[in-house]
Amino acid sequence: MTVGVRLNCDGPVATVTLCRPDVLNAQTPQMWRAMRDFSRDLPGDVRVVVVRGEGRAFSAGLDLSVATDRSGAENSLAEMATLPPEECAERIAGFQAAFTWLHRPDLVSVAAVQGHAIGAGFQLGLACDLRVLASDATFAMAEVTLGLVPDLAGTKRLVDLVGYARALEICVTGRRIDAAEAARLGLATVVVPPEDLDAAVGDLTAAILSGSRDAVVEIKALLAGASGRSPAEQQRAEREAQVRRIRDLVGAGE
Repeated sequence: MTVGVRLNCDGPVATVTLCRPDVLNAQTPQMWRAMRDFSRDLPGDVRVVVVRGEGRAFSAGLDLSVATDRSGAENSLAEMATLPPEECAERIAGFQAAFTWLHRPDLVSVAAVQGHAIGAGFQLGLACDLRVLASDATFAMAEVTLGLVPDLAGTKRLVDLVGYARALEICVTGRRIDAAEAARLGLATVVVPPEDLDAAVGDLTAAILSGSRDAVVEIKALLAGASGRSPAEQQRAEREAQVRRIRDLVGAGE
């Protein structure tokens, strides 16, 4: 709990909650380490992971103490700058793992976003498969304002959702995107009044759980890989997935 993030599991639904509301759920490397470990702690029956923030914000991004600390404290930018480049890059890879497990093929991840989702907060929302936004939600990729780049696995996800040109404009300006624009750009699955956020997430989760787990896993794999396949390759992937489902449904699978 003291690290600033917690995991709760309730049957097929796991909830990751950022719990530093006094600092708008600003994120630290310690939180990323805990989030990375959550993937190993999930019971096998979990199908949906909901990511949310306590209080009035999803996450205001990187805790600025990490950027401004000049004492050389572990994981501060000052300390990381002293590492050999390969070691520094490996450290960042560990941070990315806190986000990339939400892409797991056996899970559907849902971000419940209210208030600010800035920088690392935006990238955490992007790490999820689906995003339910309260109408007061605001996205921004603000790393450029610190002289940094988005490095928590968010750049490809953003390009996949909005295209290269719009992603470039969002990242190099660091501007804010309100919920209405997020919906227009395809960054939001649905936008609801703040008081309806929990109910909307619950409805979406229930709808996901109503489908066959194996079919949902196959569908996610088909769609996740579609952009990297030719039409013929995608059609082959569809055929192969359907054969597996047919054989499984009639008990002819291995």
